[in-house]
Formats: sequence, C-alpha cells, structure tokens
Amino acid sequence: MTERTSRWGLRLLALACALVVWFFTSVEKRERISERVLDASVTYNLPRGAILLDPIQTVKVRLRGPDRKLRALTPFAISVALDVSGAAPGRVEEVHLAAADVQRPDEIDVVSVDPNAVPVRLDLEVSRSLPVVPRIVGEPAAGAVPGQVRSLPATAVVRGPRTLLAHLDSLATSPVSLDGHAFSFEQTVSVLPPDPLVRIVQPAAVTVQVPMHNPDESAEETPGRGRPERSPAP
Repeated sequence: MTERTSRWGLRLLALACALVVWFFTSVEKRERISERVLDASVTYNLPRGAILLDPIQTVKVRLRGPDRKLRALTPFAISVALDVSGAAPGRVEEVHLAAADVQRPDEIDVVSVDPNAVPVRLDLEVSRSLPVVPRIVGEPAAGAVPGQVRSLPATAVVRGPRTLLAHLDSLATSPVSLDGHAFSFEQTVSVLPPDPLVRIVQPAAVTVQVPMHNPDESAEETPGRGRPERSPAP
C-alpha cells in the first residue's frame, strides 16, 4: 500500500466518523419534546438543634425535555431541596419553591412546581426524662391478683419537639399479658414513643416486675400469726 493510498483511507475513515456523529446529533435535536408530571420528594436543610413539624413530603413537578429522557425518568431521579436554615423556631414561615430548588438530570427543564410554596414550622429539639408506666392486659390464672407493678428502670429519656414533650407526663410500654400467670413474674418489653416525632433515647426496653397474690392464701395466713387453728371434728 502506497503512502497516497493510506492517506486517502484515513480521510475516508475520518469522514465516516464525522457523518456518524452528525447523524446522532441531528437525531437528538429533532427528538420530540414532551412534558411529564412526577412526584418529587422534599428534603429540608434545618438550623442546628431544630426539628421540623408537619413537613410536606412530596410536591408535583412538571418537567419538559426530550421524550426519550422523560420516559426514562424515575421519581428517585427528581428531588426538591429547601434551605430553611434561617427559619426561626416557633414561627410558621412560607417558603417559595423555584426551578433552582429542583434537582433533575441535564436537558430537563422545570415548568412548574405544585404547590409553589410550602409552610415551614420549626421547634427546638430537647430531651426529657419521663416515668415509665407498664401497660398490663389480660386475666391471671387460678384467681390470682396482680400487685403493684414496677418498671426497671423506672424512667426513660426521650428526645423530640419542646412543645410536644411539655405535655407528656409518662411513657407506656408494649403490653404485658397476665394470661396464664398465677405466680410473680418478670418480662422485658419495649418503651413506646408517644408520637412519631418523639424518639426513645434510653433505655429502649425495660424489665417489668409483676407480683401476683392468691386471695385464698391471704385469707388463710396472716403475717406473724401463721395458719389459723381448725376446730376438731365432733
């Protein structure tokens, strides 16, 4: 192969590559433009030490772009990020949503966001220690009667909105069933958060002590006196 022939071959190869690039580029430019509405999750950038009350979880975003790319979109590819780090706890503020707040792939434009403004209400997040009150259910066996139920430990630490914790006076546990029990027993159960915004810091579980008493034995025996004497049979 001569040098001249080789040169022409390289020129033809370069021309073919240019034609391929031009073809796909022109196809993309001629691709139909469509619109689509998706539910986008909302995330909030909060001030330090604050907690968000009644947040809006999703908004509807109307998008425009190449039909092929719009059809390939999933809800996980679209999200809305709100910066509310300057909001003051205790006040309700309305934050307006713009196209710049919507995170989406390239070549996709935002037409509208619904709603275009969301209310933001913040509260201070605090901790508090509260007494644990075991929840007792069911009926004991053999006529036994439960005594004073105890929780070990007797208190638990919770964390949540200050205004919500201020109205709490105790924490409940998972149910402790008396069914089938005639004697004293212990059971480890979970401490239940009273609200989705309240979390149990420690302990997550407590030991509930349930003393059981038999009314018949209490009537027959008096502390310090022993069993009463029976009269001899005639």
